[in-house]
Amino acid sequence: MTFAHVSVLLVEAVKLLKIKKDGIYIDCTLGGGGHSEEILKHLGESGRLFSFDQDEYAIANAKNKFTGIANIILIHDNFVNLGPRLLNYGIESVDGILYDLGVSSPQLDMGERGFSYQQDAPLDMRMNVDNSLTARQAVNHLAEEELAKIFWEYGEERWAKRVAEFLVEHRSAKPVETTAELVTIIKKAIPKGARREGPHPAKRIFQALRIYVNNELGNLKDSLEQSLDLLKPAGRISIITFHSLEDRIVKQFIKEKTLGCICPRMIPICVCGQKPVVKNLTKKPLEPTPEELTHNPRARSAKLRGCEKN
Repeated sequence: MTFAHVSVLLVEAVKLLKIKKDGIYIDCTLGGGGHSEEILKHLGESGRLFSFDQDEYAIANAKNKFTGIANIILIHDNFVNLGPRLLNYGIESVDGILYDLGVSSPQLDMGERGFSYQQDAPLDMRMNVDNSLTARQAVNHLAEEELAKIFWEYGEERWAKRVAEFLVEHRSAKPVETTAELVTIIKKAIPKGARREGPHPAKRIFQALRIYVNNELGNLKDSLEQSLDLLKPAGRISIITFHSLEDRIVKQFIKEKTLGCICPRMIPICVCGQKPVVKNLTKKPLEPTPEELTHNPRARSAKLRGCEKN
């Protein structure tokens, strides 16, 4: 199956990296290969691109897409392992790193993967099918309080506690096996009046489960810290987010790394010695143009932020 995916903020995200022809770059989220392809356009023969993806379908597609191109190295792994995997290639520092976060269009469109609330399939949601934890295991074995916490923190679902209650009641008689079963439970739990407006009632619950199953936010925090250690001076990070939880982490990360002295104001001379680690390249995040949204409605919540290492 072709891993077809329309890359969001394609030109803007790559332009932010300020690519050097002989530089070394990382695409942390290969997906359909759009951003990697754009980066390669700016690299010379001595430049190198390391493209990561934990999804074996993305890697298989990229092997066909980039056949015969010597300066791209495909790595089947989560971006939380950036540092160790690059050391295997003798790489200790790079010139730029790109993240395009969230779920990809093919993952949503391949119904059997269990990511979509619009297609009936086994509850899975693993981006890396080698991982053991599935959404089915989560909804059938986690305690009610833990499920409610996941739905609230990762889905920002106001009816989190009620959905968890209905889910636990249902599974006491029969395990929840499919996406359609889960959608039915969610619709029963969320009052009819609350379902008349806004997104699909299952959207936030499915997002929360996907984030939990793939440890997306924890991996993002760890990977961002690694990315700074890998960057050369004047190296850049370009990050596309798709929901508020991701964007909050990225925004806070950049804010913390741009801070200089953090001594209390009453101390006349700095004793902490803290220096800004990066410069913020995007005071306000860049967002898709109306033209891009016309061609790719899934880009509507995308935000692009970037920073440069001092």
